Amino acid sequence: MKNKVFTDAQAALFDVSNGATLMFGGFGLAGIPENAISELSRKGVKGLTCISNEAGVDDFGLGILLKNKQIKCMISSFIGENELFEEQLLSGELEVKLVPQGTLAERIRAAGAGIPAFFTPAGVGTEVAQGKEVRTFHGKEYLMEEALSADFALVKAWKGDTEGNLIFHGTARNFNPMMAQAGKITIAEVEELVPMGALNPDEIHVSGIYVQRIFQGLAYQKRIEHRTTTKDLAHLSALDTQKEIIAKRLALEIKDGDYVNLGIGIPTMVANYIPHGMRVILQSENGLLGIGPFPEENHVDPEIINAGKQTISMIPGASFFSSVDSFAMIRGAHIDVTILGGMEVSENGDLANWKIPGKQVKGMGGAMDLVASAPNIIVAMLHQNKNGRSKLLKACDLPLTGKSCVKRIVTDLAVVDILPEGGFLLVERAPGVSVEQIISATEADLVIRGDVKEMNIDI
Repeated sequence: MKNKVFTDAQAALFDVSNGATLMFGGFGLAGIPENAISELSRKGVKGLTCISNEAGVDDFGLGILLKNKQIKCMISSFIGENELFEEQLLSGELEVKLVPQGTLAERIRAAGAGIPAFFTPAGVGTEVAQGKEVRTFHGKEYLMEEALSADFALVKAWKGDTEGNLIFHGTARNFNPMMAQAGKITIAEVEELVPMGALNPDEIHVSGIYVQRIFQGLAYQKRIEHRTTTKDLAHLSALDTQKEIIAKRLALEIKDGDYVNLGIGIPTMVANYIPHGMRVILQSENGLLGIGPFPEENHVDPEIINAGKQTISMIPGASFFSSVDSFAMIRGAHIDVTILGGMEVSENGDLANWKIPGKQVKGMGGAMDLVASAPNIIVAMLHQNKNGRSKLLKACDLPLTGKSCVKRIVTDLAVVDILPEGGFLLVERAPGVSVEQIISATEADLVIRGDVKEMNIDI
């Protein structure tokens, strides 16, 4: 029987060479293969194509390899706050292929399952669709996407045995299971390596058939990208207070028993304002169903985070799952309400929220998947941008995230609906804000029908 156990990262990665294509598990900094990344940095291999949801931060995770100029091409869904990643993309120094997060997960899963291609609604009508086959099923358009494999898949688990069976902890599961299946050679690093037979077969997340090499990692830092606790709510800036108004009003959009997806930014604040006694199951696309409020300081877990990489708590009945299962929930229309941020919304419900050409590219993350499938899309955003320009426009100027997908917009000034025939209907105004102020702050025309009531945000 072949021995899969290696002494350390150096031994396990002995044949990774220049020009290799590598998959890296992780979401934010949760579940990243820290030891493997450190070894690649030490080896100095270059010309790498790296497939990962994102690239860590400037000085940790894949950010280390970016800093060393070891990466030739990144295939990712999100750039986020990694300034080095964004700089190298905008300068043309780094080739970057941005892929909707659910599409990325499914392309990886498809490779591991021997499926060469599939059709998805994510990205239809956006620049993601350029050059791809579009086919209509049951009156809806879908893009063809091809499977995505790699020479090596580098994954990180909580526990593993000498057979290669793996168990993950919390939201550190994310992309790791499907990447383990899609690598020609899968190398797993684990916090705890146990003898074969020591793991309960019912609790194994990845079968050893997918893992060729395994080693016990050392000195895990488990950095937290956004350490967020209950005490942070007590120190709100003026801008945070505006966002708090939006979050409180958004909480009123949710009904008892709803399954709700919260995007990054303002939507993540909604979890703190769910009315007492109401059971709402909040979903995060990194693999958690049952998000609770921000945790107390002594209950922070670096591997229990939301889509904004903030530390989070859980409600009773919560569950963890992989990224591919998360987007199956989304594409399968099992989510009742989706709340996400926006840069611009047009009067026919188009949304732009991931890119300012030549200036800023944050990546689409899971937004394109969400707006293509969820039945009830609500956008949370400040009414005007930093330059004082309205974000409610006749037509979006920025690249689209989705077409005709938004149903309602909640801003710091107003609640606005998209009319079936197109146009913005002013539904509510924020406390202390007049209709005239909202009209003045809105570039597009507003439809006003009778008295516009004030938001009720006494939660």
